[in-house]
Amino acid sequence: MTENTRWVYGTDHDDPDPYTLQPGSTYVELIGGPLDGQLLDITALTAEERAAGALLMTDNGAYGIGGRADYEPRTGCPDRWDWTGDVPW
Repeated sequence: MTENTRWVYGTDHDDPDPYTLQPGSTYVELIGGPLDGQLLDITALTAEERAAGALLMTDNGAYGIGGRADYEPRTGCPDRWDWTGDVPW
């Protein structure tokens, strides 16, 4: 699968083109867990926020609707964020 055909996290399920990458934006690949293979736009995050990772909403995790998937930057590979588990909200 090429980068142009990966789902961008946060696009609507009925978006006619959920694979469109925005020019000038920075994306990371989500590895493992319920959002595996999706791209996350981290353009607006500060360096501290990027280092902390993200709790991302997903209905497909262990806690269903309203649950979050925890992703953290991979050591030595900042363009990939690894899933560390699901958390309730």
